[in-house]
Amino acid sequence: MISTSDSPAAEPGNLHARVTDAAESRGLDIEIRERPEARSLFEAAELLGILPSGIVKTLVVKRSDDTYLFALVPGGRSISWPKLRAVVGVNKLRLPEPDLALAATGYERGTIVPIGSTTDWPIYADESIVGQRIAMGAGAHGYSLFVDADDLIAAYGATVADISVPEEPRD
Repeated sequence: MISTSDSPAAEPGNLHARVTDAAESRGLDIEIRERPEARSLFEAAELLGILPSGIVKTLVVKRSDDTYLFALVPGGRSISWPKLRAVVGVNKLRLPEPDLALAATGYERGTIVPIGSTTDWPIYADESIVGQRIAMGAGAHGYSLFVDADDLIAAYGATVADISVPEEPRD
């Protein structure tokens, strides 16, 4: 078993148990698949056999009062800060440092998923994921979690809104 840190609690099996237990408690049907490391969104989508927009990033966002929220944004898109601030009803939001994201969720960046987070932060899902089966972090590096977006949204009472914009092309 490959460990993501020195702590047994961070071993993939323990993290998967946390994810699967949380999913089961909410009646969510999930699938966790091991996958090779990918160097890009497009490579990851190809490895998983899905479109890039089917890979959803779970972003931990910090509010000025030191609480957090999850923003679910599909591949090829990024958070629209003005849109997200308007939906949340605040003037200030930011991405936290990796150690704060870990402390807020119990997951390292690149593995974060709202399912099994150490705190059930509010979820804001981009409206473009509605009606899709999506892939997202699974709590441990080298794995992807598949779930029906509508079931995830319903199970967590997520707010669905237009919170993203197309990503700028990279050189």
